[in-house]
Amino acid sequence: MKQKKTIVSLALLAVSILASPDAHAHFGMTIPTENIVEETSREPLKVNLMFAHPFEGRSMNMEKPATAGVLHNGQKTLLTDKLKALDLTMYADEKPSRAWRAYHSIDSPGDYIFFMEPKPYWEPAEDSYIVHYTKVIVNAFGKEVGWDEEVGMKTEIVPLTRPYGLYVGNVFQGVVKVDGKPAPFTEVEVEYFNRGGQSKVQATPFVTQVVKADANGVFTYAIPKAGWWGFAALSTDSRTLERGGREKPVEIGAVLWVKAEDFR
Repeated sequence: MKQKKTIVSLALLAVSILASPDAHAHFGMTIPTENIVEETSREPLKVNLMFAHPFEGRSMNMEKPATAGVLHNGQKTLLTDKLKALDLTMYADEKPSRAWRAYHSIDSPGDYIFFMEPKPYWEPAEDSYIVHYTKVIVNAFGKEVGWDEEVGMKTEIVPLTRPYGLYVGNVFQGVVKVDGKPAPFTEVEVEYFNRGGQSKVQATPFVTQVVKADANGVFTYAIPKAGWWGFAALSTDSRTLERGGREKPVEIGAVLWVKAEDFR
C-alpha cells in the first residue's frame, strides 16, 4: 500500500510540474512601438525587451541583457549601456516584472534589426538554463533592404518571408540557424502576444502552436489573428552551466517577432 501511495504521489507531482505556469512556453520578447516607420519623428523608437509567457500574460524578471543592439545597413550599433530598466505588467492583476527598454532614432531608410542576447535564465521546472536570442525587424521610409540579414547570433531565425506588411492569413516562413548553419527538424514554438488577456483558448494546446522545420531548417506558419506573433526555434547548446555543483543543460532559442494586420 505504501508503494502505491508513493507512485500516486510522484504522479501527482509530475502533473503539478507540467501544469505549473513556468512549465509553459517561454519567449524572449523584443516589441517596438511600431514596426513600420513612415514619417520622421523627434522621438526615438522604443523597443521593450522582456521574458514572458506572451499568451498567458505572465512575465519573469529579466536581468539586464548581456547584449542588445540594432543592425542597419550592415552596421551594428550596441545599445546595451543605454538600456533603461522598467517594471512592466502584461495583465492588470499581474505583479510587475523587471524588463528593459531600448531607444534608437530612426533617421535613415531601410530595415532595422533590433536584437538581444539575455543572460542565462534558470528554469527549475525544466532543470536547465534558457537563453533566447531574440530579434524584431522595423522598416523605415519604404526602403525594404536588410530584413533578411543575419545578426550573427549563436542561433537565429532568418526570415524567408518579408517580416512586416503582413496580413492575417499570410504564410510566414523562416530558416532556423545554429552556429550559422541551417538546423534541420528543429521544433518551433509559436505564440500570440495576448495583450490584456482578451483572447481565450478552448484548451491548453491552443496556447502554444508547434511546428517543425524541414530537412533544410525551414518552417512555415499561417498567421490566424492580427497582432504580434513570436516564433521560438529551440535547441540544446553544446555548452553546459554549473549550478549547485552540477553541470546543467542550456536551452537556446532563436526568437523572431512579427506583426500581422487585418485587411482594411
